[in-house]
Amino acid sequence: RLDRTIQATEHDLVKSPRDVPSQAPVLTTSHEEALNKTRTDLSEAQRTRGVIQSRLQAVSNDLQQSRLQTALDKKRLNELTTDKAVLTLRLRDRDEELKGKAKLIEDIHDETISLTLQLNMAEEQALKLKTENEDLIQRWMARMGKEADAMNDASKFH
Repeated sequence: RLDRTIQATEHDLVKSPRDVPSQAPVLTTSHEEALNKTRTDLSEAQRTRGVIQSRLQAVSNDLQQSRLQTALDKKRLNELTTDKAVLTLRLRDRDEELKGKAKLIEDIHDETISLTLQLNMAEEQALKLKTENEDLIQRWMARMGKEADAMNDASKFH
């Protein structure tokens, strides 16, 4: 659009030799200033266009990089979410296993106490029976001794 404006301005300012048969094209100072200003504006517009185009390219590259990073982040987030779920399940299983082992240890402890009490009672019973047995043996030996003495005494008189 700016190019067309410049061309139109140059066309208006510079007449072709056919339009002016005996004269060379003549530019007035105001026309030259307008032409120079238009050229300066064109140059500035092209420079600005280049800057904007560079910025657009940079923003497009950043956008593409951000989209790629977002996709990678989503993938990593999904992986971490899956890992968390697996670890949570494993932790729950481990907790249940530890509770089971704690219960088993408690049951074993209770069984050990019960068996210790039974052993103590059995040892007491064995000691009691041993003492009774020794007492019975002593009484029996005393009785047998008396019977033997009585038999000996009875046999001396016959």
